[in-house]
Formats: sequence, structure tokens, C-alpha cells
Amino acid sequence: MTERRLLILFGSQTGTAQDTAERIGREAKRRHFQCRVEALDSYDVANLINELLVVFVCATTGQGDPPDNMKMFWRFLFRKNLPPTSLCQMDYAVLGLGDSSYPKFNFIAKKLYKRVLQLGGNPLLPVALGDDQHDLGPDAVVDPWLLALWDKILALYPLPPGLEVISPDVCLPPRYTLHYLAEDSLHSDSSLLQPTPPRALPSELHPFAARMVSNQRITAESHFQDVRLIEFDVTGSGITFSAGDVVMIQPQNCPEDVQQFCQLLRLDPDKCFLLKPTEPGTALPAHLLQPCTIRHLVTHYLDISCVPRRSFFELLSHFSTNELEREKLQEFSSAQGQEELYSYCNRPRRTTLEALWDFPHTTSAIPPEYLLDLIPRIRPRAFSIASSMLAHPGRIQILVAVVRYKTRLSKPRRGLCSTWLASLNPEQGDVRVPLWVKKGGMKFPADPDTPVIMIGPGTGVAPFRAAIQERVAQGQKGNCLFFGCRQKSKDFYCQAEWEELVTKGFLMLFTAFSRDQEEKVYVQHRIRENGQLLWELLNGQSAHIYLAGNAKQMPAAVAEALQSVLQLEGGLSPSEAEEYLSALERSQRFQSETWS
Repeated sequence: MTERRLLILFGSQTGTAQDTAERIGREAKRRHFQCRVEALDSYDVANLINELLVVFVCATTGQGDPPDNMKMFWRFLFRKNLPPTSLCQMDYAVLGLGDSSYPKFNFIAKKLYKRVLQLGGNPLLPVALGDDQHDLGPDAVVDPWLLALWDKILALYPLPPGLEVISPDVCLPPRYTLHYLAEDSLHSDSSLLQPTPPRALPSELHPFAARMVSNQRITAESHFQDVRLIEFDVTGSGITFSAGDVVMIQPQNCPEDVQQFCQLLRLDPDKCFLLKPTEPGTALPAHLLQPCTIRHLVTHYLDISCVPRRSFFELLSHFSTNELEREKLQEFSSAQGQEELYSYCNRPRRTTLEALWDFPHTTSAIPPEYLLDLIPRIRPRAFSIASSMLAHPGRIQILVAVVRYKTRLSKPRRGLCSTWLASLNPEQGDVRVPLWVKKGGMKFPADPDTPVIMIGPGTGVAPFRAAIQERVAQGQKGNCLFFGCRQKSKDFYCQAEWEELVTKGFLMLFTAFSRDQEEKVYVQHRIRENGQLLWELLNGQSAHIYLAGNAKQMPAAVAEALQSVLQLEGGLSPSEAEEYLSALERSQRFQSETWS
């Protein structure tokens, strides 16, 4: 009898791919498979040649890049020296999660599917391409694909005689159990305390507690948006970075939300516990200190302010003691109820905590050991570093737009990390923020004599402030910046700094203030107006172009403006202009970093 073992590997940036992988894991358990769900980079890739049945779930990030937690795996998989029969005993399936508004839609999933095929793998189904843009989100593709997948898998690995598929009405056991400790055991049993890791570079598992030096609002008080320039002291951390790099910050929930959550679930915040896996082989959550109090768990680990996913309602429905609440929860977790769920959760951006308020009978019955199955962990947030180590040794500065907007819910929506950062006041004591640095997607020219054209509306200007500071410190003058905002008097960040560099001859600055006149003026208009200069820099001086900012209409409008400059000033045909830009992208002379 063949061993019924299934491995599910995920590459996830925001948590959606992980959530989907865990869903497939639960469905596998219901079909009596021995199943492991792991991030691609946590899995020992040397064992891959022994795996018989693997499902890959992976997202595509940025401009067609693999998520951070599958980068090592990706490099390994594309080694030239892997024999074409390496994976010939593996049956596999690939599920991709992407967004069709980006040009490299599901690029990673498509490429992974082909590569495993090249290495001898046997695909069970064609690659599935989930799409965020679909009215029902990725589930529109995922649901039917999974039904087909289980048909294929059960044909190869039938259920053992006498066993049935465990009904969805049965609640699976939790991943972990909580073992409460006596009040005083925290202090008496020092063997439970975490050993301090040897001095290594700060990372996600061991962030550096950086002191916040200043937290300054740089938009006018009357401006609708609060934007901060925040500075951290990283002296002694071993952190180094260059322009284009990114600082990762681990945010936390606010005390009022933590208190509300504990009251709703009738939890004692001071209770201390140890986590134990329910099944051998399940890893403990790497980011959680052991032992731990309920307050610490809710403050630093459980993402109670995220918009809950379908899996949340599915698990919640099992605890419901109230008929009406249970029916609603079951509807939200069914394939037919996805439109209802979307308008309840995603459209108004309802948080997990608010959803729990709406199901009071169910919420008060949640067993605490299911909390880690129910609610995902708080993910770190990435910010482009807005300063250079050459100009500010031992410091990191970031530009933070405090996220706050209205939906049909009465309370304004707030971004977890930006609101938390904005609330911290370094003048009232020692304020510490856990952070680490990682390589960014943008690389500035190694030769400082290469001119750079930077297009950064709004907070998109952050990495360019770092690049300009770095290049000015090296005495480099070929810096050209296109900056756009609403009003010169209200949100022209770093105005004095830019203007001083213009005076000293280090910077060519082109500004677009969209609301300062009747007709709106954006960076793309300034690009067209300065076509001659841009063509001379690009064609005559081999300049590099960089673009950063919000990904709604801006990137397409800028690309269009650049193409029109190439046609007008360079005399290229429309198709030649398009090819010219594509060639710049391929050679890394045109780089962009946009976010939605």
C-alpha cells in the first residue's frame, strides 16, 4: 500500500498564499493524508527528489518577483546543473495567486510549473491562475481547481478501506494546545526563558529594537493627509544599507483593541502559557516568544485588525452556539456566499475584531487554543529608506503616509503600522521599534557619473531622497527629479532640502502641483514638457530612469509620456519607442517600484 503523504509548499508575501495552502492542508487531513504545509524557504530542498506528491501555492510580487519566503528555493530550482530527471517520481500541481492588472500576472506560478516539468515532474492539472481582480477574488479559480485536484489525487491514492472523507461539519483539532502556567512559574523557571541569539545581523526572527529619534509631520496641519518623516537610531545594530533598500517594521495592535479583544473572548490578558503542537512534526510559530502571556500574543502576534478571510468564518462557524449566527457564518464560508462575504468584509474593509463583535454568541465560545488557527500573525511592513548612511551615519529615515480613510462603516479605517508609528512620541521617553533591513528592488548605477532620472510622486520620492543624498555625498551632479503632490504649500515634502541642492547645482528639480491651478498637472505632464532634456540624458549620456509610487494610473501614464518623448525627440515610431523602453527595462536602465 503506497504511503498517503502530501507536501504543500507555499511562497507568500501578504499571507493569502499561506492561507490557501493551509486550506488545502485541512482538506488533505479530511481525506486522511499525512500532510505538511511549509514555506518554500523553510523546507529542506534536498529532500524534494524523494517527494511523491506536492502542491505548490505561490504568489507573484512586484514586477514578476518571487515572494521573500521562496527566494532561496527559486535560486536553487533554476540551477543549470540540476539533471532533467531530478523530479521524475513527483506528481505535482501548481496554484498561482496574482493580480491581472499587473503586466507579469502570475509569472512565478507559470514559471515554476514549467521548471518542475523540465525536471521530470508529472503535472496532475494545468497551472491554476487565481486573480485578485475577479469579482469573487482568487477563489473563483481556486474552488473548481481544488475539486478537480482531489478527484485526481484520490484516483492515485484511494481512501484506505473503511475510511470516509471527514465531513466539513466536523471541526478538525487545533494545531496547538495552550498549557497554562502558574502565575509565579514565569520567574521561578529560568529554563523556559529564551536564550539570547548570538550577535547576528537583525532579521525577521531577531529584529533590532531601534530607538525612535524624531517623528515629524511634514504636511501642513490643514492638509487632509498626515505624512511623517521618522528617524531611527540603528547605531550598534550592524545594519548597513544603500539607496533603494527597504526597512521592515514589525507593528503591534493598540492597547484599546487588545483590551476589547480579551473582553469579547473572555480572556485573562495576564495568563501565561506554553504552546505545544497537537501533532508531532508541527513546528511552533517562530515569531512567538515562549512562554507567553495572552496580552503579548494579542498585542504582538494576532492580526486582529486585518480584513478576515473566508477560512476565518469557516472555522468560526464550528464554535457557534447560536442558530442564526451559525447560518450566516456557514454562508460566508461557502462558495455561493462569496459575494455576500465580499460586501460584508472586503468592500467596507471590516476588521477581524469588528467581525467578532457582530457574532457575540460565537465569539464568547471560541476555545483559546484555536486562536492561532483562526487569526493570522501580524506581518511586517516594508518602507523605502529615505536617507543615506553617507549623509546620516547610524540613522534610518522613512516617509510614512498615515493611512486613514472612510468606508460605509462609521469608524474611519486606519492602517495598523502607520497609525501605530504616528502615535509614538520620542519626546516622552525611550521609544523602541523592532526593525531590520533588506535589499530593495531598485539598484542605482555603480558608476556615480551615470546621470539618473527619478520620477517619484508623493511618498514614492522616499528612495530617491536616499539616492540623491548618497550621490551628493559622492560629489555627483547628474541628478534629475520629477516630484508631484497636490499643493506646493501643503505637501511639498523636503522642499528646503531640494531647493538648496538646486542652488548648489546638484539637482534638476521638476515639480507638478496637481491642485494649484484650474487644470490638473501631474508628473507625466512635466516629463512631456522636458522631453528634449530627457532624450539628451537617455540617448546622449546613457542615463538610468527610476519610477516609484502608487500603482493606480500613474505608471501607465508615465510610460506613455516617456514613449511620446522618444517619438517626438528621438524620431522613433510608436512600436520602436515601446521596444526602446522595454530594452531599457531588460538592461535594468529603467526600474520601477509601484504598490497598490
